[in-house]
Amino acid sequence: MKNILRNFRLSREKEEIGNVIANIHKAVPYRGTNLWILVFAIFIASLGLNVNSTAVIIGAMLISPLMGPIIGIGFSVGINDGQLLRKSIFNYFFAAGVGLVTSTVYFLISPLNDAHSEILARVSPNIYDVLIAIFGGFAGILAICSKNKGNVIPGVAIATALMPPLCTAGYGLATFKLSYFFGAFYLFFINTVFIAVATLITVRLLKFPLVHLPHAKDEKRSRMLVWFVVMLTLIPSLYFGYDIVQMNRFENNANKFVENEAFFPNDYLLKKTIDSKEEKIVLVYGGAPIDSLQIDSLKMKLPDYNLPKNALTVQQGFAYLTDNKSSDKGSQVDLALTEKLAQLEFMQRAIDSISVQDQLSTQIFKELQVLYPNINSFALQPARVNTDSLNQKLIIGILQSKRTISSRDKSQIESWLRLRVKDTTVRLYTEKL
Repeated sequence: MKNILRNFRLSREKEEIGNVIANIHKAVPYRGTNLWILVFAIFIASLGLNVNSTAVIIGAMLISPLMGPIIGIGFSVGINDGQLLRKSIFNYFFAAGVGLVTSTVYFLISPLNDAHSEILARVSPNIYDVLIAIFGGFAGILAICSKNKGNVIPGVAIATALMPPLCTAGYGLATFKLSYFFGAFYLFFINTVFIAVATLITVRLLKFPLVHLPHAKDEKRSRMLVWFVVMLTLIPSLYFGYDIVQMNRFENNANKFVENEAFFPNDYLLKKTIDSKEEKIVLVYGGAPIDSLQIDSLKMKLPDYNLPKNALTVQQGFAYLTDNKSSDKGSQVDLALTEKLAQLEFMQRAIDSISVQDQLSTQIFKELQVLYPNINSFALQPARVNTDSLNQKLIIGILQSKRTISSRDKSQIESWLRLRVKDTTVRLYTEKL
């Protein structure tokens, strides 16, 4: 057991404290090369979001220097270095401002304004983003404090994804979609906070020496400033973390509720809207009118999924259009008509398939009667065999005759049927009247 635990020790690979501090100080400021790399990385990330290219976005994250001041914030708090903290905070907001301005300018002049999946993925943070930021922060600061850095820092830059949400926030400003701006900047802030917190915890655990100032009063003031920043960071992060967990839980429970319970006879679900923040579920149905007792019965099942009773709103037919803005009515009507046409097309295909099958069965019966006059009736029907170990599609042929059909004749007829319908799964069953 001791040998196993020894493998987890970090002391033998720990970088010199002076080198760690120097590297962090070097990565914090944005000027010259660092600043231009940031600008180019933002342009690359914005282009990747604009054309929905994951590879381009990953490339932007690899060259982005955004991690520097964030690690600096957590490290400075951890060692009680007020000067480094002030420098890190200034450069962090400076970098965020440059990122927002650059990405906003790009999206203002770009002819492509559609919000593709890469943009939409950055406007709704969830609990997994928090966990990624925390573990990414732990990995990043451990790599900085270790002699064996490897390719950890680029990997952390990709995993924590600081650049794409910042550029998505710029997209929100450029297109006047404020919900996109706030959602994306919220994700950027979450990543920042939890990377810094992970850095703070690691620095404390590795027992880096605290910075002592010449005068006791200055040191006390610096310590108070550090703890003020710690509380200012931790309290919102705890609130945001709790809020994200609750929203994610509501969304999961709502999806399970809709999947398992939200069914009405002779109706189909046109639209499902789940608002995790407001804790609302809106279901729009098309088809036969839904009785209010059925809706009340469905609402009674909400507590079984840890959902509030007033969370569900059911809208049906085209009546819900009166609650929508006029600009949305056309699309909602189109959606309803498309669903109805799809349902009718499916039913028509099923009817056509049955009709074709009946015609084929009749034609084969006439052909068999020429070869075997004693045959009274014949039916051919697709079927599916389900057992514990088998799930197979078959074509079943049932033949009735005045006389017993010999095994040889049955085998010949079955072989002929397989060639006739061009399917080797034909199985023939015979009966004597």
